[in-house]
Amino acid sequence: MENHFEAGIENLRQKLLVMASHAEKSVNEAVQSLMQRNHDLALRVKADDDVIDKYEVEIDEMAIHLLTKAPLASNLRLVTVAMKISQNLERIGDEATKIAKRSRDLAQEPPVKINLDLPRMANLALAMVKDALDSFVQKDSVAARAIIPRDKEVDALNKQIHQQLAQHMMENPDTIARCLNWIVAAKSLERIADHAKNIAEEVVYLCEAQDIRHSH
Repeated sequence: MENHFEAGIENLRQKLLVMASHAEKSVNEAVQSLMQRNHDLALRVKADDDVIDKYEVEIDEMAIHLLTKAPLASNLRLVTVAMKISQNLERIGDEATKIAKRSRDLAQEPPVKINLDLPRMANLALAMVKDALDSFVQKDSVAARAIIPRDKEVDALNKQIHQQLAQHMMENPDTIARCLNWIVAAKSLERIADHAKNIAEEVVYLCEAQDIRHSH
């Protein structure tokens, strides 16, 4: 019985990691499509999102099945944390889809002549997602706690990009629609970093049985 339960927990973890790799790939492709004005890549992100949604449903079903087995407190935390992480991964997939949609719109218009630090913002957000997932795999709450303050750097970049675009729109009213697309894309990257922070907080809860969501 115990072995059967352990196998179920391991399957849940593995499925979560596969879902995570899909979410990371989606964000990568969405950002690439945006920077390279690649319409085909943007379309692929939409298909990936359906896969991510399917994983969330499967993980929820597996988790609920495991919860009916009345597990030990530590296993109970793992199952509930897996559900929360999968929820955040699904939202990351949604934000990637939003970026890809803006990318499709922008690819059909002339480029905006403005130098935005969006690739750096994307790299920071993606590194946070990757490190949060690594901390989950390693059950490393020290690493998870170190991820949380990094969200502030992404927020600052989002603000800077927003200001640059607002200035550009005032000086070049004909670029307003295109600049708004860039603002939405940057906001999605900021949200992806928020979801990475949420995952890190869940890892702290998993390892320390301490809820730190509103304490920093």
